[in-house]
Amino acid sequence: MFTAKVSGKSKNVTLKIAVVFLLLMFVVVLGPALVSAGSSQAWGGHGDNDRDHEGKWCQACSWTGAAAFKACLNEIKDDYWIANGNCSNLSATEDRAECLADAKAEYKEAGELCRDQREARLDLCEELGEAPYDPQINPADFVDFESVLEGGPFVPNQYFPLEPGTVRKYRVTDGDGVVIERIKVEVLNETKEILGVNCIVVRDRVWEIDDEGERTLIEDTFDWYAQELVGNVWYFGEIARDYEDGELVDLEGSWKAGRDFAKPGILMWAYPEGPGSEPGETVYRQEFHLGNAEDVGEFIEFVESIEVRGITYTDVLKTKDYSPVDPGVYEYKYYAPHGVGLILEEAFEDDMPTGEQVELLP
Repeated sequence: MFTAKVSGKSKNVTLKIAVVFLLLMFVVVLGPALVSAGSSQAWGGHGDNDRDHEGKWCQACSWTGAAAFKACLNEIKDDYWIANGNCSNLSATEDRAECLADAKAEYKEAGELCRDQREARLDLCEELGEAPYDPQINPADFVDFESVLEGGPFVPNQYFPLEPGTVRKYRVTDGDGVVIERIKVEVLNETKEILGVNCIVVRDRVWEIDDEGERTLIEDTFDWYAQELVGNVWYFGEIARDYEDGELVDLEGSWKAGRDFAKPGILMWAYPEGPGSEPGETVYRQEFHLGNAEDVGEFIEFVESIEVRGITYTDVLKTKDYSPVDPGVYEYKYYAPHGVGLILEEAFEDDMPTGEQVELLP
């Protein structure tokens, strides 16, 4: 009896040990795979292979582009169904049918734009890398424009001078050389504190010119710029007011660093060694508010000389400005040194010049 009881206990203990061993093997071998699968689903495909040696998420740039694409698709669906509902409230059958057809066509076109934006963002990731875009701002590294307005020392960036009181005027011409807009840029004697940095306020107004030469205000923007002590100019946001027939219609494009995840960017490098020196980065973000403000700058070259409206400028910096929000559209911009700044813009679309130019007036 004793022998039999001992034998029964041994079998039970052996069975329990085997079960525990199997459970441990399941946890060790399959557990990480299950956890990884769960994480991949939660993060839209990111698994353990997308982490670096410190366990941080990689592929941040591409994932941001993918998220923006999903948001774009949802937005155009929302727009389509709102349009569908509005069309349903038209009394005439023909009007209703035409309205629905237009809504479908706009939805298709918007979907193509969403896909183009996704590709443009992914192409940009190849230039910028996959690291998260999260510039760390230390106010001590920046010029205090409040002090500048009180007469404190200030050495402006030679290609993008922010000297208070400066006024520059430009004209915009179409492909036939006809003046279609006038622009006035003023560096105001005003500051705005953003993320602890005293930014200088720059007012940028655009007037549309009709066939009779009459001007109509269409844009009135207040930009917030900052300059590092080393000379780099940063863009911290803007309030962009758009007008039609003298009435304010929207604030589209407005953003402010530190609000709704918006982040500042480099607008102009210091080029501390003068014309011909290298920028901090060849391709760089000028602003970042996902889906709204994603302008990028790219250093192209230094041009020995260029003539604009009868004036010859030397040691001119040429850049390319574009945004994945508007794929295929970009401008070449030309900046003269020694406190002159922007002298010329040339517009392109799908690698073809549109003929539209912005020229500095003497």
